[in-house]
Amino acid sequence: MTIIIILLLLAFEIAFTVYSTRSKSHEVGKRSALRIVGFISFLLLVATNFIRWSFRWYALAFWLLLFALFGVLALVKRKTTRVKAFKTSAAIKKAILISLSFSIVMIPALIFPQYNDLPVTGSYRVETKSFTYTDNNRIETYSRSGDNRRLTVQYWYPENAEGTFPLIVFSHGSFGIRTSNLSLFRELASHGYVVCSIDHTYQCFFTTDTEGKTTLMSSSYMNEVSNEDAHSNKEQSFQYYWKWMSIRTGDINFVIDRILGEANKAEADKPYCLIKGGRIGVMGHSLGGSAALGVGRNRSDVGAVMALESPYLSDITGVENGQFVWKSQKYPIPVLNIYSDSSWPYLSEWPQYVENAAMLSNNSPDVHNVYIKGAGHLTLTDLALTSPFLTRMLNRKNTTINTEYCLKTLNRIALQFFDYYLKGQGKLELHTTY
Repeated sequence: MTIIIILLLLAFEIAFTVYSTRSKSHEVGKRSALRIVGFISFLLLVATNFIRWSFRWYALAFWLLLFALFGVLALVKRKTTRVKAFKTSAAIKKAILISLSFSIVMIPALIFPQYNDLPVTGSYRVETKSFTYTDNNRIETYSRSGDNRRLTVQYWYPENAEGTFPLIVFSHGSFGIRTSNLSLFRELASHGYVVCSIDHTYQCFFTTDTEGKTTLMSSSYMNEVSNEDAHSNKEQSFQYYWKWMSIRTGDINFVIDRILGEANKAEADKPYCLIKGGRIGVMGHSLGGSAALGVGRNRSDVGAVMALESPYLSDITGVENGQFVWKSQKYPIPVLNIYSDSSWPYLSEWPQYVENAAMLSNNSPDVHNVYIKGAGHLTLTDLALTSPFLTRMLNRKNTTINTEYCLKTLNRIALQFFDYYLKGQGKLELHTTY
């Protein structure tokens, strides 16, 4: 859609410039009328949902409106205003400037092209709701305000459903947001799960609470992530890991406890009234997966953990003789580790992935390792759908896998895993490589 619009408008501007040059005329009337028609056509495309109105089209809409207004003024004044002599060089320069300004306003649509949501395969329609919680027992780490920690969470759950369902809590990666794996959340909810995703304030790209206040990522946190290097400075890395895991696991534990407290109330509202007591699923991507693994080790009510390309950072207890020291106890609950090309070939080389590498030879039936070949680190999130450009740039390599196939495969694996361990349904037949 974006490329088509760009090509059409650029082709129009070039064609009209050539036409004006040959006729040696500004063609004010025709040009103005076509600009007005262009803006009206854009409104019609939006009204018919051919173009789905969103932030990606704001700049283009303003640009088209501006030129439409100029067109109206030109039509009104053309009988009273003296027309300047036509100059080919001026016409070409004007066309270049218009094309350049158009290219600039199209940048949001190029970076975030319009796409279709992945369809869910479950029988339930999915509802969503957001809440902002305050943890009165903790102070914000990355803020000097002394405020209590505030977390905004979003739920996806079966709409108009009866009965109760398992709870799954998600933690996004560094610089992520709570909707980072939206297609996965919607797929699980459509099959009878209540999914809660957390915005980790100051560790996510941005978060907007239910009162409309937006908080951006902490620059201190960004510097920590940029400076962390487990190869050259393990002691510093360990300090960062301990700090990040304390914040993240604290967030997840607080949210789970808050949910269970609300669910136990006599007249709990949705989504709390839909949550089934018993074992809980926890999952996350990258740093969020590391936090999920830490929570899974320490909570008795967590029944299964899925980590999307995540090291076991909570299992590092210190540094001795230049090497990380790890907990000796085996991982206590069923776990699913999913990897991409970004980590799979390097698990035995990266010091923070020592436990991941050891698990590849673990014979326990409850330890599962999956490699999605051809995918990258961020291809395991919906950023691959919302912004292929940013995904390629941040992955630092081109991926060979089809985005929809990758996400559908990931969603299918996750559903099978949680169905087996949280619902006791189906067979668990996972391959090592997909």
